[in-house]
Amino acid sequence: MSQLTGLACIRCGASFGIEPRFDGCPECRVQTPANLTPRYDLDGAARTLSAESFGDRPSDMRRYRELLPPDVQDAATLGEGGTPLLHCGRYGRRLGLERLFLKDESRNPSGSFKDRLAFTALAMAKRFGAKAVGVSSTGNAGAAAAAYAARAGLPCIVLTVQGAASAIVTQMQAYGAMVVATRTKADRWKLLQTGVAEWGWYPTSPYFGPPVGSNPYGVDGYKTLAYEVCEQMEWEAPDWCVLPVAYGDAMFGMWKGFEELAAMGLIARKPRMVAAEMAGCLSAALASGHDAIPEIAAPSPYVAGSISVNQSTYQALHALRASGGTARVARNDELLGLQRDLAADEGIYAEPSSLAALAALHRLCEEGRIARSDTVMVLNTAGGLKDTAATAAAAPGIPTVDGGAARFLKTLKDAYGYDAGI
Repeated sequence: MSQLTGLACIRCGASFGIEPRFDGCPECRVQTPANLTPRYDLDGAARTLSAESFGDRPSDMRRYRELLPPDVQDAATLGEGGTPLLHCGRYGRRLGLERLFLKDESRNPSGSFKDRLAFTALAMAKRFGAKAVGVSSTGNAGAAAAAYAARAGLPCIVLTVQGAASAIVTQMQAYGAMVVATRTKADRWKLLQTGVAEWGWYPTSPYFGPPVGSNPYGVDGYKTLAYEVCEQMEWEAPDWCVLPVAYGDAMFGMWKGFEELAAMGLIARKPRMVAAEMAGCLSAALASGHDAIPEIAAPSPYVAGSISVNQSTYQALHALRASGGTARVARNDELLGLQRDLAADEGIYAEPSSLAALAALHRLCEEGRIARSDTVMVLNTAGGLKDTAATAAAAPGIPTVDGGAARFLKTLKDAYGYDAGI
């Protein structure tokens, strides 16, 4: 049974009950907008949980039911979580790292890490008696919300923008979502805010600015990334966790998971978190020492569309400061090359946004911040099949041959440098 006790502000600690609050802390709203986060009876959870107590539990997110908002009977599951942690030896050698691991979230039911947020958010939607689910998204968040709304038997409205990746929009529609495109991001947020305030919609994404992050109950689903990684590493935490970051939902949720494991005595130390960003908002905030997150235009065109936001959140900054972590900026022009390298070295075809994590990792290794023997985890948020257009545009043409073997072997050598050795 869940040990949820209520909500609290990430910044000032103000407490609230188990309520449908999605607009951040009212105490911090004027000065520095901050999200709320669920709180638990960790002492009570620690009395029943140990490293050995997970052995006979489901491999999905319900494995950690005491530390998630919904009770198990409220949760409409699709088998989310339990994704593999893959050792990337070949790619690690490019960076001089012995222990580089990738948490592959492309294995989730709708194909991305957003399923963790949707699972917990939609379970609480049913508890609160939501009439419909509303989400503002151009990609994975919309697909995940649509899938879990369908599973929960709730209508889902997705507000996207013109030109969003067609494969993911098609995925949303396949789940039965009512997808509507707007001309600007501001229009999306305005309509979703009206839906929440006047029509009783249940939001799973940010819908106002300055942003504070997504649905707080949903963000708590990302804690299971930390739980799984530590369990997969035999209850040891990595030295570094590198994540692609927009509003910082996954990074904050993961950091909170590490904190809870340490508080219950399940791990001895916590990692440093690294934000891989496109605009540099968090880098600027860390440099300034202030709580306010500056608004900085993200580079365009958006190769990493899902993390190309102009303003991040206090929750992301909090995770970096609390962990002693840092942020690095990725460039559009390097992501597709990293995508090809990871796929060729490790057989992992990641979406472009995920590759921002590798770009940040390259910077830290070049700077000497990460030691050869450090254990590093990077998060692959989704697979490259979510949007193949960018990959295809950068790929070379495919040569055509007739049925002759000699011409075929020559083509392999000329086009790909492969010598059959015959």
